[in-house]
Amino acid sequence: MAKTNREYKDSVFSLYFSDKERLIELINAIEGTNYPKDTEIEINTIEDALYKGRKNDISFIINGVLVVLVEHQSTLNENMPLRIFIYIARIYEQIAKLRKIYGSTLVKIPTPRFIVLYNGERNCADYRQLKLSDAFAEQKENPALELKVDLYNINYGRSGIIKKSRSLEEYSTFIHYVRQEQREKGKALDDAISAAIDRAIQDNIMKKFLEKYGSEVQNMLFEEWDWEQYAAVQREEGHREGWEKGQKKGREEGRREGAVEMLSNMIRKMAKSSKPEEIADTLELPLSQVESILNPS
Repeated sequence: MAKTNREYKDSVFSLYFSDKERLIELINAIEGTNYPKDTEIEINTIEDALYKGRKNDISFIINGVLVVLVEHQSTLNENMPLRIFIYIARIYEQIAKLRKIYGSTLVKIPTPRFIVLYNGERNCADYRQLKLSDAFAEQKENPALELKVDLYNINYGRSGIIKKSRSLEEYSTFIHYVRQEQREKGKALDDAISAAIDRAIQDNIMKKFLEKYGSEVQNMLFEEWDWEQYAAVQREEGHREGWEKGQKKGREEGRREGAVEMLSNMIRKMAKSSKPEEIADTLELPLSQVESILNPS
């Protein structure tokens, strides 16, 4: 496997589909277009804009269309239109710096297109559309501002666009392998990812990519999923807090200690490939807390 390089904070998704041929194949599957492999494509992703600490998105311009493509693995987030609205403003701001927008002549900008590929474990339709206007406090028939996001379910075994893109189907299969190794075979997350990588290579799934980037995939996917599992535990604790106040103090302390232990283990794992400052930024924790876990007195 290739030596780990943690100078970038891509997700497995963004690293895999930043390959232009795969990206063109994917957009052809989604849009029903037939762009050839040598189509000019400009990737202009902004680091850490949609997900703090990692890039789960790819922004690119193809044939005059500015596409924001996001993979979403955790619980379906109804705020994606708002997050993408803030993101696209930053993209257009970059474009505007290169053009004379304060002159009287109309400045043409790339046509926007917003796509979310949902790969989480909650039930979700094969397709649905999310709208920014759904979040408006006052609902109007024709709002002055609108942003529409097309969401596609790309989980393993689904029909739809994953059957039209070999790269997407292989990616979906690989994620399915990880979940099988962890949930059905009872392996720890780190071991499940490692086993899934070996299994995928053996089955000729993302083979060349995993042979080249296996170490990066191991680290990126572990950090992403381990953090999401920790966050899920924290959310569950928050939901339970109200009705469990009357329970024994020992039970509450036990659950709290379990969450702290999970966080500590995750930080120690991340320290194998990331600096304390990067860990603190990714997990949104004080640097002193991270350092105290890594260097207990």
